[in-house]
Amino acid sequence: MKNILIVAGLALFMVACGSQKTAAVASTTAEPSKTVALTPELEAGKNMYENNCAKCHKLYDPKKFTKEEWAPILVRMGKKAKLDETQLASVTDYIHSQL
Repeated sequence: MKNILIVAGLALFMVACGSQKTAAVASTTAEPSKTVALTPELEAGKNMYENNCAKCHKLYDPKKFTKEEWAPILVRMGKKAKLDETQLASVTDYIHSQL
């Protein structure tokens, strides 16, 4: 009886590990990301996003949120980062260009 439980436990463990690898492969082969050529203005917004936002927390992929979800986030974080209106507009334009 003890051997059956050990074999069943090992089989369950192997199935669980096998399904995770399959899921990881499936998620990496999903939709390929499109690359958008950045203008100098968008490049400045990207640099500002990377340099100011990463000081306090990890950078989020712009596609993680919609434009509507980004709006209050950018306003709140712009105040915390002490960005002026021009800088905030630059970061906002960059984020919107990546959606």
